[in-house]
Amino acid sequence: MPLSRKANNRSAAAGKARERRSSAGILLFRYRRAELQVLLVKPGGPYWRSKDAGAWMIPKGALEPGESAIEAAIREFEEETGGTIHAVPFPLASVRQAGGKLVEAFAAEGDLDADAIDSTSFEMEWPPRSGKIRSFPEVEQARWMTLEEARALMLPSQLPFLDALEAKLEP
Repeated sequence: MPLSRKANNRSAAAGKARERRSSAGILLFRYRRAELQVLLVKPGGPYWRSKDAGAWMIPKGALEPGESAIEAAIREFEEETGGTIHAVPFPLASVRQAGGKLVEAFAAEGDLDADAIDSTSFEMEWPPRSGKIRSFPEVEQARWMTLEEARALMLPSQLPFLDALEAKLEP
């Protein structure tokens, strides 16, 4: 039995809501002196400024309508770091964050000068209710970390990405 127009509209609206509630990102990794390191980023803006532990995450962002998760992950990596992925990313894991957003992560081996990131920016009213619009970088800082350092600083809901990377890289 065909769906009614109302049901089709609900289905299309649900798909758009799902896209808004879904993000994708890339966990870039490298080896230094035989030790695995991962690149994490700290978001920009006033809410993250004084936070460190629990504030670091993979470069990620929302899927645009019609965009696949891998396309969004590559686009967001480039927007947030100014860098380019040269290896083919492979599927890593998906997690649902505390706020309900589903994050699909991919991993790729590569290198990037963490001190030279060039992030896009966003605008928001700051201070709140001031009427003043200010611009902030999406990513304030990037840093290469060992898995031990990453576990101490990473957003708790994204910690499974580190476990998944370890499992995928085991011989």
